[in-house]
This record gives sequence, structure tokens and C-alpha cells, in this order.
Amino acid sequence: MNIRLSDHFNYQKLLRFTAPSIIMIIFISIYHIVDGLFISNFVGSTAFAAIGIVFPFSMTLGAFGFMVGTGGSALVAKTLGEKDDIKANRIFSLIVYSTIVIGISLVSGGLLFLRPLLSLLHVEANLAQNCLVYGYITIPAISFVILQFLFRSFLITAARPKFGLFITTLAGLTNILLDILFIVIFHWGLAGAAWATAISQALGAFIPLMYFILPNKSSLHLGKTTFDISALAKTYTNGVSEFISHISTSVVGTLYNYQLLKTMGENGVVAYSIIGHIHFIFLAIFLGYNSGSSPIISYHFGAKNYNELKNLFKKSLRILAVTSLILFLSAEILAPALAAIFVSYDQNLLNITTYGLRIYAISFLLVGFNIFASAFFTALNNGIVSAIISTMRIFVFESLCVIALPTFFGINGIWGSIIVAQILALMVSSYYLTTLRCRYKYA
Repeated sequence: MNIRLSDHFNYQKLLRFTAPSIIMIIFISIYHIVDGLFISNFVGSTAFAAIGIVFPFSMTLGAFGFMVGTGGSALVAKTLGEKDDIKANRIFSLIVYSTIVIGISLVSGGLLFLRPLLSLLHVEANLAQNCLVYGYITIPAISFVILQFLFRSFLITAARPKFGLFITTLAGLTNILLDILFIVIFHWGLAGAAWATAISQALGAFIPLMYFILPNKSSLHLGKTTFDISALAKTYTNGVSEFISHISTSVVGTLYNYQLLKTMGENGVVAYSIIGHIHFIFLAIFLGYNSGSSPIISYHFGAKNYNELKNLFKKSLRILAVTSLILFLSAEILAPALAAIFVSYDQNLLNITTYGLRIYAISFLLVGFNIFASAFFTALNNGIVSAIISTMRIFVFESLCVIALPTFFGINGIWGSIIVAQILALMVSSYYLTTLRCRYKYA
């Protein structure tokens, strides 16, 4: 039986509806790290470090897809809740068409600025050459990444999260199979990993595009539209927090790489890349839950169903509390095994990574609440508050911690920066959730 956005959600129904989104983002995170696994084990640590340097830059460009996907789906779901299906489809079509045009422009800028960025980071010649090989193949595919992020959100809004999971799974399996073919069999090395990623991303964008173009049974279809500057502006302001979050993550990732290159050299960058990949998998559970639950929140907010809004808010906090504890304990126990997947061939690097991951994992107790607070206000179409929480959490607090704490605590200051940042961010999140509860009637 299909679950509709308009339903009342108990724990079972809420978890059933959000489960495909959680699995989908976990799978996205896994197939993003597949390249790293194959490169680390079949090509070498220098090539793996190159992925760690290029990936934050690529995600800076791809962040636009998160912004329009999250912000646009919040607006469209709210419009559906207001029972204006024609307007909702017109806005949806406008968002997709404009995103395609902007995505192509972002790719052009990315190709232009990659080499200057490597010079700015003082990346040595051999590592820089690996970065260029990987970047010049994967950056053109960013336009597909943007569409993939966009459609992921709208498939949930269209109440088709399982179809979104199918597409993501198919793209992920394609990436894995092509990695085996290009790296292990054809010995194309880093270029093979890049091509595997690019092709799988293209597949993940093309299938949902055709789904929305062709007749379908969902509430959303691509068709005629009119230019509506207010709808685009609302989409961008709704989703600006997700954009800031991903941009900030990329900036902070670059700061981590800079500090680690200065403190520990290439081994530090490799260890951080591994921790980042593992962190992304754990974080995917929070991101997936928010991605799945946000359209429900937006719909009931648009329908002025405040009792259901209260229900969703309370149940979400309880689910996050239990999940946070489970993820923290899992990361602490499994840290050596997780690190060994990437660097079992180097005991010193394995020890460095395990140690850093166990400190980093403490942040799992807090980060889920901060991510939810930002996503919750996006779903309520309050992009400003959502953006403040995201900006303070990553760009301000974590950036300052990465810069300042190593001066006093050395390498422990680098690994522990995220913990201090999450504590400070939780104070900001709690302030807004408490202050605005009467305005939006969710508590």
C-alpha cells in the first residue's frame, strides 16, 4: 500500500517512508567511496590523496543541486499541500529547466579554476598531476550530479522514494562494475575510476529525467512552464542552507587538507580522506531521514495540519536520539575494521586513521540534531533560519576550530575540531527550535 504525504504518520509509517531515502543516500555515499577503495588498493596512496583533494572542489559545484532540490521540493510540496497541482507542476518544470542551464555554466567554471586551486594549496607536482587527471574527467559530469541531487528530492515529493532508491542502486552498481572493469581489468588507474564515476552519474540523472518527461502516475510531470522569478527566488532561499552546508563542507575539507599537509604530510591527507568517506556513510543516515521526512513536513505545513506537524517533530527527535547513540557506538567499535578496508597494507597509516576516526566519531552524538534543525526550517520554507544554522555549524564554527585548535592541541585539535563545532552549533539550533515553536506550531 502506497504511503501518501497527506497520511498520519506513526513510527512505523514514518520509518517506512523515509527508509528508501536513507538507503538511497547510504548507497550514494558508498558508490562515492568505491573509487577510493579501488584506487587505494590497486593504484596507491598518492592517487587516493588526489581524490581527497578534488572531491571537496567537485562537491562545491554539485552543491547547487542540493540547494534547488531541497529548496524546490519544499516549495512544491507546500504548494501540493495547498491543493494547487497545476502551479506545483509549473514550478517543478521551471526549476528543472533552469537547473540544466546553470549546471552547464558551473562545469565550465570548475574546469577553469581547478589548476589555480591546486597552486593555491601548494600541491606538489606529482600529486597535482593526479588531481588534474581525476578532475578533468569528473568535473564535466557535475552537471549530471546536480540533476541527480535535484531529482532525488523530487522523487520523494512525488511519493516515489522507492523508485529513487532503484535509480541510485542501479547507478551505484554501474560504478562498481565499471571500477572493476576499468581499474582491475583494463589497468586504467585513476582515469578509470574517474570514467566509472562520470558514467554512473550520467545514468543516475538520465533515468529520472525520462521518468518525469514521459507520462507517469505521480503528482509531478515535466511540461510547459512560465518564468516565475518569485518561485525561483523562494527555491534558492529555501535551499540556501543546503548550498551553504555543502560549500562550507568543501571549504572546511580544504582547510583540513592544508593543516594536515603542514602537520603530517601526505599521510595526514590520506587518513582524513578515509575518515571523510566513513563519516559520509554514517552521516547519510541523518541526511536520508531528513530528505525523506522534509516533503511530509512541508505538505502538512502547507495544509495547516499543525497536529501532524507536532507529531512529526516529536517523533523525529526521538528517532534521531536513538540513531545518534547507535552510530557513535558502532563507529568506536568498528573503527579499526573500517580503516583497514582502505589501508590494511600500511600499519602506520592504519593506526593514524583509526585514532583520528575514534575522536571524530564523538560528533555523531550531536550532528544529527543540527542537520535536522536546518532541514526542518527548510521544510517550513524558512530558508534564512536554516541557512544561519548551517553557516554557523560548518563555515563559522568548524572553520575557526580547524584553524585555531591545532595551535594548542596539535593533531588532536584537528581531529577534535568537529566535536567543538557541533557543540556550539547545537546551542544555535536549540535557540531557534525553542524560539520559533509557537510561530510554526510544531511544539
